[in-house]
Amino acid sequence: MKRAVIVGCGNIAAVHAAVLTAQKDTELVGVADIHFEKAQDYAERFHTKPYASLEEMIEKEQPDVLHVCTPHYLHVPMTQYALERDINVFMEKPPAISFAQLDQLKQAVYASKAKLGLCYQNRYNPSYRAAKEFIASGAAGKVLGARGLVTWNRPAPYYTQSEWRGKLATEGGGVLINQAVHTLDLLSDLLGRPDWIDASLSNHHLKGLIEVEDTLEAYIRFGEKVACFYATNAYCADVPPLIEISCEKVTVRIEDLDVSYRYPDGTITKPEVERPVPIGKSYWGSGHTACIGDFYKALENNTDFALELPVLENSIRLMLGAYESAREHHVVEFS
Repeated sequence: MKRAVIVGCGNIAAVHAAVLTAQKDTELVGVADIHFEKAQDYAERFHTKPYASLEEMIEKEQPDVLHVCTPHYLHVPMTQYALERDINVFMEKPPAISFAQLDQLKQAVYASKAKLGLCYQNRYNPSYRAAKEFIASGAAGKVLGARGLVTWNRPAPYYTQSEWRGKLATEGGGVLINQAVHTLDLLSDLLGRPDWIDASLSNHHLKGLIEVEDTLEAYIRFGEKVACFYATNAYCADVPPLIEISCEKVTVRIEDLDVSYRYPDGTITKPEVERPVPIGKSYWGSGHTACIGDFYKALENNTDFALELPVLENSIRLMLGAYESAREHHVVEFS
C-alpha cells in the first residue's frame, strides 16, 4: 500500500485525488494548502487529513509519494524538498519555469534515491498513441513536418481572481507554459530532438492586466523537419487542440480524442480508438488515470517510468527556449 499526499488544492489536484482514491494499493493520507480552508474542503471530499503546510504534512504522514499541484514557481523547490528526503514525487506541469530551475531539478533527481514522474498526461491519450504507432510503423512514410494549434479562452477574472497567474515571477509565462505546453510536447515527441526555435509572443486581449503572453507562435527546426506552432488564449472558446503531421504518404491529424489519416486522393480514414471519459475538463485530455497509474506501477516494480526527466528534457528545453527566443528576440539553438 503506497501512502500518497497532495500539496496544492486547486482544480487539478481534484483529478489527482480522484485517481488516487480509485486506485488499489494506494491511500491518500493527506492534502496541504497554505489556504487551510481549501485543504479542509479537499480532506472532506476525499476522506483524508488536511494540513496547512507541506513540511507538517511530510513530517506527520511520512508518505511514499508526493503529488505537486501548486503554482508553477513552487514546483521545483517543493520537489527538491521531497527528493532530499527520498520521497517519490509526481509533479504537475511545468517541471520548471527557467533554465536555472531545470538545472536545480536535475541535480535533485541525481542526488536522490527516489523517483520523479512528470505529468504530461496527453502522451497517454489513445488518439495520440494510435497516431504515433501508425507513424512509427512506416505506413505513413517519411515525416516532413507538423503543425500544432491551441485556441482557448482565458478571460480577465481567470487572472484577477488568482494570486499567482498572470505574473511572470510566479507563473513563468502565459498561454504556452500553462495551456499549450502539452501540444508543444507532443510535437517534440513526434519530431525528435529540436535543433533551433524562433518564437514571438504578444498580449492581445489583456494588455495592462497581465505580465505574461496571451499568444505565442514559433517556427521550429527538427533536423530536416519543420514545425509551425501557434497558441492563444484570446479566442472566444476552448477548442480541442489540433496536431497535424505531414508525411510522404498521408497527413495524420489528431484533434482531442479523434485521429484521422488523410490521403492525397482525398480519402480519409478514422481508426477506432478508445474514448475514455476525462476526469476533469475535457480539454485537459483523458490520460491522467493512465499516467498516474503507470507511475505507481513503476514504483511497485522498481522499473523506469515512461515520463521521467531525462525522457522529457528535450521537450522542457524547447518550451523554455521558446520563451528565451521570444523575449530576447533571437533564435535559440539547442546543443
